[in-house]
Amino acid sequence: MSDGDESETGTDTDEEQPAGEPADPATFAERLTDAEAEIEAAETEDDLDDCEELLDGIEADLEAAVFPEQEADAEGEEEADEEEEDPKAEFNDRISDLRGQVDDQRGPYVEDITDVLEDAESTITSSEWASEGKGEVVEAVSTFFSAASDTLAGSFDLDGETPADVAMELATVTEEIGGTALDPDDDAGTIADLLSAAETLTDELEAATLWSDLEIREQLRRQGFYDVLDPEVTKDFPPELSAINVYETRGEPEPLLSALEKFDSDFMEENILDALEHLAPVEAYEPVHGLAQRRNKQPVRILGRIGDERACDTIEDFLGGGDVELEKTSLRALGAIGSEESTEAVAQRLLADSAEIRSVAARALGMIGDTRAIEPLGDVLAEEDADTVRASAAWALNRIGTERALETAAAYTDDRSYLVQVEAQKAEGV
Repeated sequence: MSDGDESETGTDTDEEQPAGEPADPATFAERLTDAEAEIEAAETEDDLDDCEELLDGIEADLEAAVFPEQEADAEGEEEADEEEEDPKAEFNDRISDLRGQVDDQRGPYVEDITDVLEDAESTITSSEWASEGKGEVVEAVSTFFSAASDTLAGSFDLDGETPADVAMELATVTEEIGGTALDPDDDAGTIADLLSAAETLTDELEAATLWSDLEIREQLRRQGFYDVLDPEVTKDFPPELSAINVYETRGEPEPLLSALEKFDSDFMEENILDALEHLAPVEAYEPVHGLAQRRNKQPVRILGRIGDERACDTIEDFLGGGDVELEKTSLRALGAIGSEESTEAVAQRLLADSAEIRSVAARALGMIGDTRAIEPLGDVLAEEDADTVRASAAWALNRIGTERALETAAAYTDDRSYLVQVEAQKAEGV
């Protein structure tokens, strides 16, 4: 602090700057220089509190100050940018920097230790550790307990043998440390030692082996993915392909889904999806649905085979998008799922520009079996130019199978198209 100069503490600025008189930037620059010296000399929390008050006073005076307006230069050039010329901006930046210096010199506090330990506990409980990583976690917490015991002259003994157990014990120790009456001035060394030990714990946890740190084949090996292989008869390469074939033959989808999650290979994904398309297990819905959202046709086909109505909204979004093959696949999938909630969306595609799409849409309506489709399918038979589409509509009416549907199809036994005649004769019972 300065020796009795009240103007430098911000308590008597009115004497230096009477109302209406411009402030002197040099005065603020000098006050900030003095404040910086006091911050550097501060040794206790009380000293830093005083420095905060000093900066508050300077900031208040600066807010009220009015600095001289900048005149145009002697050659008559335009005034410089006001934002660049205003000394307040520079002084406010210096005050902000000085406040940062005060914060940097504070502490550490007990709360800093507990914050680090709580983060460590969260890391332990939320991470998937490899088998060796579990041991490394236990060892890291044990090391911290020993350091904390030495620092606090206490006794923190670790009993747990799993990450879950030691996380619970760490939470208890964290609470005990948080309850200690350590003063940031008087016990600065003790707090610093505990904080250092806590940060070492964090470093050791970061170095511990996560399940994701293992190579994919090592993960699968530890999960027993390759246990189904007989080294004497395995022919396919890579060995994952042999394992996929075995699990498909056995009808076991879980190992396939585990491999699908881990492999970052288009080749392996394709082979796993081939197996899942054959098995169509309900367990595959979530991962396959995620792949289908990328507008991939094979996952859409698999969703159709799984038959889960939750997929309908996603698949309906693929109708009318301009990709004929994707739309045909989507219509077939909706037909396979058979939800009457999709009837309207599918019926709309009877008006598509592509005859292929119109034909597949008609058959999808037949697979859904909703009697509301009888009228639009009858309209197709009466008005459609493409006989392949008309034949699909007749087939769909046979598939719906109600009396009205069959009567509608049977009216075309003498149709110009042989394919339509065949379906009409089926409807008539010939």
